[in-house]
Amino acid sequence: MRQSQKTRIKELQQRFKDHLEAKAKRIPEDFVKFTEHMLGLKLTAYQKEAAELLSKNDSVALRWSRQSGKTHLISAWLLHYALLHDGYQIAIVGPSWRQTKIPITKINGFLTRIPKGYYHKLQQTIVRLKNQSVIQALPCSPETVRGFSLNCVYMDEANWINHDEELYDAILFTLATTGGKFICSSTPGSADSLFWKIFNRPQFARFAKSHVTWEQALEPNGPMRRKWLEDRKQEYEGDPWRWKRELEAEWAEDESVWIPLSLITKCIDSELELWDFESLHRGKFYGGLDLGKHQDYSAFIVIEDVDGKYLLRHVKVFPLETKYATVIGYVKTLTDRWQTFEKIRVDTTGVGEYITEDMANGGIENVEAVTFTSSRKQELASILKQRMLDAAYSFPFVNIQVSPNKSLSYVNELNIEKFELRKDGALHFSHPQNQHDDVWWATALAISCGVKLAPDPLLAVIPRRGNKLQQVRKKLNKRKVLGVTR
Repeated sequence: MRQSQKTRIKELQQRFKDHLEAKAKRIPEDFVKFTEHMLGLKLTAYQKEAAELLSKNDSVALRWSRQSGKTHLISAWLLHYALLHDGYQIAIVGPSWRQTKIPITKINGFLTRIPKGYYHKLQQTIVRLKNQSVIQALPCSPETVRGFSLNCVYMDEANWINHDEELYDAILFTLATTGGKFICSSTPGSADSLFWKIFNRPQFARFAKSHVTWEQALEPNGPMRRKWLEDRKQEYEGDPWRWKRELEAEWAEDESVWIPLSLITKCIDSELELWDFESLHRGKFYGGLDLGKHQDYSAFIVIEDVDGKYLLRHVKVFPLETKYATVIGYVKTLTDRWQTFEKIRVDTTGVGEYITEDMANGGIENVEAVTFTSSRKQELASILKQRMLDAAYSFPFVNIQVSPNKSLSYVNELNIEKFELRKDGALHFSHPQNQHDDVWWATALAISCGVKLAPDPLLAVIPRRGNKLQQVRKKLNKRKVLGVTR
């Protein structure tokens, strides 16, 4: 018998064994029993209540705090729903391709805990079950969704999706012939959104709604760790609006922020993904480098100019205490891999222009030092905001990993900088206590590379009267020493 035939026989035997195992271990119809007995999960009280809403209603909205187990619950529920219904088509959409794939990753993890006879080979963007049901991640575009006939659609991080109402209209048509379910979840962002309307407008009264705050999610009643919560309390001490959005799951925004959440959301491009450091690319690139070391991060932003449209391509935030030589080495390697960097603007405030001299001596071309004066900050901030108002800057909905225990949300970083108008008419920029604005200013530096900055003001030194008097006295003393009487 040939080796290929032996392999084929083994495969058939394994399939038959998997089938028998699946037949012997039936999927419980009760979701709680399914999660406990087959997935090994212990649901919280509010997760059980939400699962009941998902099972009994066709339109469900979940407004939950961070670290409350929202994605975990919905991923498990979607899997259970697909296992119980043969031939069902389920879709997941989100503000970015990366975000959309997260539930698929979680579902794949759950599949390894049930008999193999229930599912086909694991894939990154689609789950295929043996009962012909499919769960797939779709690009967040009305054009992509149209044409499908779906039994269930899950919209993840709904408050952060650009063109959300247009996408929702397209989704409703996909569910029209099946009478399918629509599920959305998010932490609050801009009030100018479909997600806000679902919770606040009477025309969405048909939605079953769930609201969970940090108090319900805190251990031992939920998955949120006390240490994580205490760290957020300290971090958000100067930004109560962010605490209210992310931990209390309420809509709130400081009116003094320079870039509002509504503008940020409109600039999110669901089809964009950041490029890896190891990849090779060609284009017209701009770089912005904001240097920090002990108290602030060093942040490097790369933007590509594509026919006047600026696209975020790369974000690197270095951990605290990272040496400048390491930062420069990173920038040098990236500029060698990605051709061509038209300009890299570097904040040299407090460190001096020797940094840019070292960069130039190291072979990094087109480096320009920028000193953050009050007028310069106002100029850079205005350029960034205008690009966004003109819909000329786009970026993905993405998290930035600083270290194994620290990550930043890029959209939250853009919402961090505050301003106030001073008596002299100038704008003063600042960030909340215990937070950082390095990513913000690195972005502003990179965006500004497309224009010529105003020249630095000339500073004329005007001598004080006391200095003039001192000079006269020195001359008189000199005349006395020399014996000059007149």
